[in-house]
Amino acid sequence: MAGVKIGRGKKVGTKETSFLRDTRGIDTVPLKMVFYLAVTGVIIFLVASSWNSLSPVYSKAKDSKQINDAALELLSIQNGYARNVQEQNGPDGSTCTIGLSMDDVEYLAFGVDPDPDMNGNLTDTQWVQENNTIICKYVNGAKNRYNIDGNIILFKKGTLDYTGKWTLDNDHDINKSLGVVIEGPLEGNFNFELVLAEKKYTLSHF
Repeated sequence: MAGVKIGRGKKVGTKETSFLRDTRGIDTVPLKMVFYLAVTGVIIFLVASSWNSLSPVYSKAKDSKQINDAALELLSIQNGYARNVQEQNGPDGSTCTIGLSMDDVEYLAFGVDPDPDMNGNLTDTQWVQENNTIICKYVNGAKNRYNIDGNIILFKKGTLDYTGKWTLDNDHDINKSLGVVIEGPLEGNFNFELVLAEKKYTLSHF
């Protein structure tokens, strides 16, 4: 860096300094690093706290969408062909497949409330039939009801007979004849078929 010429060409004033040798302010580097690390930590903490708050809301919204989609699928087969369960060689009834992926769900009930007293035990009380209703019970105790519009939908638990055909489950437990309950966590595809056995039923294939 040029200075001011005096006398015989000698230069006085500012002196050239190598960048690598410039140690001015080097003592403030550790303080800056501590400050930046602290700011980064605060940001990470705030992001984590926000996610913990938003995660249950996001999960519930995702579950609601799946259940509403399931209601539409079930509604779509109600005016279709109902297979007579007495006809072994008859064609299959109208079917639908419901895809579910729900981790924090205790159970999903179709057409029945299996825990009317809300004590978490599905075997100690009489189930209450609720046609056209899907009930979602979460592990935290919350229970949400979703209504399926249209005509009455009677849900029945299905079982395979000796020929490999799906038919009404003749379990002696009267509760299980009132609807269909899937206990969580839920993951996979669940099939339903429209059948005729004196009345039209929406029969589970699981």
